[in-house]
Amino acid sequence: MCLVALEDPGLTIFPTHRLVGGLDSARRAALAKAIERDFVVTAVARGQLAPAAGLGPLELGYVDAHSTLHLKLRDQAIADAALAELPPPYRRLDTGVLEALLLKDALGLTDEDISHLHGFGYARDSAQALALVDAGEYDAAFLLRPTPVEAVREVAAAGVNMPPKSTYFFPKVLTGLVINPLA
Repeated sequence: MCLVALEDPGLTIFPTHRLVGGLDSARRAALAKAIERDFVVTAVARGQLAPAAGLGPLELGYVDAHSTLHLKLRDQAIADAALAELPPPYRRLDTGVLEALLLKDALGLTDEDISHLHGFGYARDSAQALALVDAGEYDAAFLLRPTPVEAVREVAAAGVNMPPKSTYFFPKVLTGLVINPLA
């Protein structure tokens, strides 16, 4: 076991980016409609794709074979309505809002699709996410901001779980010396 104070200045959370595949024309149209309805859309160069870290309305990068976009949620009330059954701290999580508005609502992914990686995947860094889209292994990538440590604290205090792959804590504790045989 390793315990680290949330106030530790060395504690960092990296983002885990979302990837989607199997986008037929109907699902692409549904995604485009949801993006247009709920987000302020700005075309950007790939070098400007990753949103700046911080709290506030959802901001994310989106890339597919034809588009490189910066998306910013038009109004927090959109997320509040989509996640009305969950406490306010959860409604401000980029991962939770993305999952509710675009992955589940627009693209029709289920919890099972997400947990079993059916037409869905994760990337630990933006270069990997872009490479997987460029190689055609996935149709689109959503590049996320890191989850602030304070957001993790607020969600835990509200008594709910974080969405899957919302917290990629760093530094990682080395493992294996006691668990794995050395011979």
